[in-house]
Amino acid sequence: MPSPTLQKIPVTVLTGYLGAGKTTLLNRILSENHGKKYAVIVNEFGEIGIDNDLIIGADEEVFEMNNGCVCCTVRGDLVRILDGLMKRKGKFDAIIVETTGLADPAPVAQTFFVDEDVQKNARLDAVVTVADAKWLSDRLKDAPEAKNQIAFADVIVLNKTDLVSKAELAEVEARIRGINPYAKLHRTERCKVKLSDVLERGAFDLDRILDIEPDFLEAGSDHEHHDHDHHHGHDGHDHGHGGLKHYHDEEMQSLALRTDKPLDPTKFMPWLQNLVASEGQKILRSKGILAFSDDDDRYVFQGVHMMLEGDHQRKWKEGEARESRLVFIGRELPEQIIRDGFESCITS
Repeated sequence: MPSPTLQKIPVTVLTGYLGAGKTTLLNRILSENHGKKYAVIVNEFGEIGIDNDLIIGADEEVFEMNNGCVCCTVRGDLVRILDGLMKRKGKFDAIIVETTGLADPAPVAQTFFVDEDVQKNARLDAVVTVADAKWLSDRLKDAPEAKNQIAFADVIVLNKTDLVSKAELAEVEARIRGINPYAKLHRTERCKVKLSDVLERGAFDLDRILDIEPDFLEAGSDHEHHDHDHHHGHDGHDHGHGGLKHYHDEEMQSLALRTDKPLDPTKFMPWLQNLVASEGQKILRSKGILAFSDDDDRYVFQGVHMMLEGDHQRKWKEGEARESRLVFIGRELPEQIIRDGFESCITS
């Protein structure tokens, strides 16, 4: 049995296009009096412009801040830095890794699946993307990595909302939802978002998504459920979005699957591993909560491209609906193959 996921340090991968506001967010983490001990790993100190008055001690690559956080730069090898952080005295509440604005977040996220020592001590908690409300639509046209950053996100901080009109904001949100219907979206000015909304999210736990995004299952669930899936009017949301255009990004797709019949673990796990091994280049993110036959524990997994991690998370609660839910986000997903494969893992 792997060590309980809860003991591992949660890691947030922070991504976003140049100028979107990542630096503002990082500076808040490093200077606010939040009473937590965070380690922030950045690409270049110069970009952040840390206020020297806040630094209490620095050794070669690591700066200790007076609010208990530490900040260090990636020069070369992320694994080496993480290793060093984990050997430091005193545990961190969380680690935040910033990716460069031009980069695809996948390789950084994959670090937490690949290196054994890192995996023993840390777990990928969430990918947080800071997006610029004013320029995102342009970036999505000309920069494939901007699209990857949105598709990859568990949490999206849509920043600089004060610089756009209501109509422009609705438009940019529709574009984001066309690429990634499942991320939690926060609208902000100057990245004013509660740190608890972006850090230590446990975004890996899909329950949270379902609490906040009842539309989640509307993206196409299996047929028996259509009756109650499509009537979420009682929650007070206007699902018509006032005639807002629904974008479906041609290039990015998302696929949601669910069943309330138990899955056969001897079929499901090999199917999932085989799926990501063969189609992993196309699948950017995968995640799910699974109810296996003859198993009282919920199994939760998440994946980045071909890499998967998963663990029993907790017992199913009394009266909780034991259903399995999965999400895949990617390019040119072989939708029918995935649906048929999933169907074949359901115990009859």
